[in-house]
Amino acid sequence: MNRRIWLCADDYGISPGVNRAIRDLIKRGRLNATSVMVVGPAIGRDEVAGLQDVIAERHAGGNRCEVGLHVTLTAPFRPLTMHFKPVVGGLFLPLPNMLRRGFIRRLDREIIQSEIGAQFAAFRDLFGRAPGFADGHQHTQLFPVVRDAFLAATAAHAPGAWVRQGGRNRPLLKRLNSPKALLLDEVSRQFRKRAARANIGFNTAFAGAYDWVHMPDFAVLMQQFLHGLPDGALVMCHPGFVDETLESLDPLTHQREREHAFLAGEQFPTLLAANKVTLE
Repeated sequence: MNRRIWLCADDYGISPGVNRAIRDLIKRGRLNATSVMVVGPAIGRDEVAGLQDVIAERHAGGNRCEVGLHVTLTAPFRPLTMHFKPVVGGLFLPLPNMLRRGFIRRLDREIIQSEIGAQFAAFRDLFGRAPGFADGHQHTQLFPVVRDAFLAATAAHAPGAWVRQGGRNRPLLKRLNSPKALLLDEVSRQFRKRAARANIGFNTAFAGAYDWVHMPDFAVLMQQFLHGLPDGALVMCHPGFVDETLESLDPLTHQREREHAFLAGEQFPTLLAANKVTLE
């Protein structure tokens, strides 16, 4: 029996090139989820309408594609709420600073919850409805302090939405080769407990984190991601076409084009079938 997973493209709204790549893959039936960055510079009405059009086309053919909120709390993006702090030059803190402050409990839950609530409201304004799920840019939804604010805001603004947890379902000895993924495993354990207590659903397992700096073969990585995933798991991906906007905001650039090329190619459906995985 085939296992159904979520293949979610992050960062819709970060740049026009990323948006085009995600819409292309949805139209091809190669994605069944994308998460939207409402603080991104490329999330105007036209970009939203374009996404809604390709999703409606897929739905008409009987194929689902869920749209979620990609909560963003790190630089180089700006908060929507004027009172948000800490900021540097009007921008969120860089990821390492945000992570450190979370672990030493130097973040204000109410301020963070207000900002996340504003991002949920912006999503509703753009799409005319609440998101089907919520996750976090650079996994900030899993951080101490942030996770409680994130779950409370999700329950308040998107009742019935599910959330992304970042833990894998592999034995410990098979998880030690990736320090980043191992950290996600650890912070996700507490996140899942809190989500369960709040009666908020979440994905059964997670894959997709890797060291993109060395531009590894994405086909090999995808085989590793899919191996042994249970039904209801989620694989994160970051397809995109490089443009000036993306280059000015994010170091993950040309590897996005490699991801898109693999997901759009004919090898990917064969890989899904070989692993008895479906996106339908």
